[in-house]
Amino acid sequence: MQAHEIETFDIARPPAAFRDDPFPYYAALLAHAPVLRQPDGSVLLSRHADLDRIYRDVVRFSSDKREVFAPKFGRASPLYEHHTTSLVFNDPPLHTRVRKIMTSALTPRAISRMEPGLNAAVDALLDQMAGKDEVDLIADYAAAIPVEIIGNLLDVPHEERGPLRDWSLAILGALEPDLDRGGLDRGNRAVAEFIIYLEDLVARRRAVPGDPDTDVLTRLIQGTDGRESLSERELLHNCIFILNAGHETTSNLIGNTLALLHDHMDARRELLKEPDLISRAIEESLRFLSPNQFGNRATIEPVEIGGVCIDAGTNLHLCIGAANRDSTVFDAPDQFDIRRHPNRHLAFAGGPHVCVGLTLARLEGRIAIRRFLDRHPDYQLVGHRQSGGRIRFRGYSALPAQL
Repeated sequence: MQAHEIETFDIARPPAAFRDDPFPYYAALLAHAPVLRQPDGSVLLSRHADLDRIYRDVVRFSSDKREVFAPKFGRASPLYEHHTTSLVFNDPPLHTRVRKIMTSALTPRAISRMEPGLNAAVDALLDQMAGKDEVDLIADYAAAIPVEIIGNLLDVPHEERGPLRDWSLAILGALEPDLDRGGLDRGNRAVAEFIIYLEDLVARRRAVPGDPDTDVLTRLIQGTDGRESLSERELLHNCIFILNAGHETTSNLIGNTLALLHDHMDARRELLKEPDLISRAIEESLRFLSPNQFGNRATIEPVEIGGVCIDAGTNLHLCIGAANRDSTVFDAPDQFDIRRHPNRHLAFAGGPHVCVGLTLARLEGRIAIRRFLDRHPDYQLVGHRQSGGRIRFRGYSALPAQL
């Protein structure tokens, strides 16, 4: 792709081919326009060094999205209230308070206690798939695992987990840069329904608290010192955030890894021969097909990036998918290499906003892939694999397979 072709690229109105295969566009951005002004005044960034710098600098770059989301969602909408109250799109002091509570609940010791339950949940799904002529590796496996695990974290009764996936897809889908009216309506309806459900769940948990060492909802209610430290609004929206953030990206990680190991048989054979490569394989999947392809920040003051002067208050699109293919950081970046080390990918962002659940996501990925391969080393994808159709999030909505 030539320089003149990429210089008119608009993330809000991308070419049809971009949704299915963004990687030629990423390569062109890195080569010809790593700092690209957009028609709406925002700026698209793709270099690893620029993203890494921005993630670490909370003095000049903000995660607060109140001004950015106002025209997108409308200030009175459920989506606006949710996305401007949740952890990920906030600066201190709210970010600090919520993150402190979540981090205290997701210590290495706490996560290690989750491993037996995660193994059991994965084995149960594998048992359900056994003997079927054909399965869908997303609906039957990849998407079911994080709903189970995050549902356990908040102690959501099993019989009440049915709507969680659809709510999550609708709410996160509203973050797409090319959001249409239908997506907006679905997202607002999902937030409203989710809030009604959580109000009841929180009331029940206040009446009968769980163990704060294992029940994140009880910990969020009580705070880190045994007293409530979040308002009701903050509590409800950050419960939604936990369920959503732990669901979509982990589903994509598991599904993407299974697709990659199908398409790269040499890598699958290596992993079967050397199971200890599983951690590096998961990291390479995170780099090669990052579940989250884009992040955002806003400039707090005028800055210069790559020789381009950017005004204060400018929205920045951080292209994680491109940064993770940056040849100045990764040798042979378009090669899927499960032995790659070091692997300085930005799939979990970085700095103070690095993904709070990254250790749990990695554990889910390792266990899901390792136990799947133990049972089904010769699996084959069949028929038509269906893309999730997202720009911000990359994954599959269907992966039909024979085991």
